[in-house]
Amino acid sequence: MNICVYGAASTAIDKKYIELTEKFGERLAKDGHHLVYGAGDNGLMGAVARGFHKGGGKIVGVAPSFFKVDGVLFPHCTELIRTETMRQRKQIMEDKADAFIMVPGGIGTFDEFFEILTLKQLGRHTKPIIIFNQYGYYDSLLNLLDNTIKGRFMSEQSRKLWGVFDNEDELVNYLDNYKPEEFDIYALKEIDSQSIQT
Repeated sequence: MNICVYGAASTAIDKKYIELTEKFGERLAKDGHHLVYGAGDNGLMGAVARGFHKGGGKIVGVAPSFFKVDGVLFPHCTELIRTETMRQRKQIMEDKADAFIMVPGGIGTFDEFFEILTLKQLGRHTKPIIIFNQYGYYDSLLNLLDNTIKGRFMSEQSRKLWGVFDNEDELVNYLDNYKPEEFDIYALKEIDSQSIQT
């Protein structure tokens, strides 16, 4: 399986996230999976790539051409794809991936996660989306999603669109046994399809 991992590129974050993500990447590679990601050499992006490299997995990095600073890109990508824009970068990662995992990150990670989540809600794909909630990092985000559902800005059924795990074994089990569900777009959006004029 080609797994797209979204995560931080920061070098300032706590090393506990880096160590856990590198170990996680190595495990996925040893399980026979391959990595599709943003080609970074730092932060959790670099950590997951190092893990896949150690585990013998194929690594497809996708980076915009304006990333030209030394030390930004992981030097051991099996394949490096250059794009003109960040939008193209996300599209290629989406097309090449069979699953998406979000490890801790900042606004770039949030952007990638919410775009792929929105596309799934709209029925554009049925691939697994997983939040790896390392050390409770995404507790606030999960509270936001809960509040969105409570306020009926998103339907309760939308919870089926993603999986949340703080345990690596449970995450891998979910990934390995994932079966796509057929989602009713109108039910997810709580729209009466009969009322829509065509």
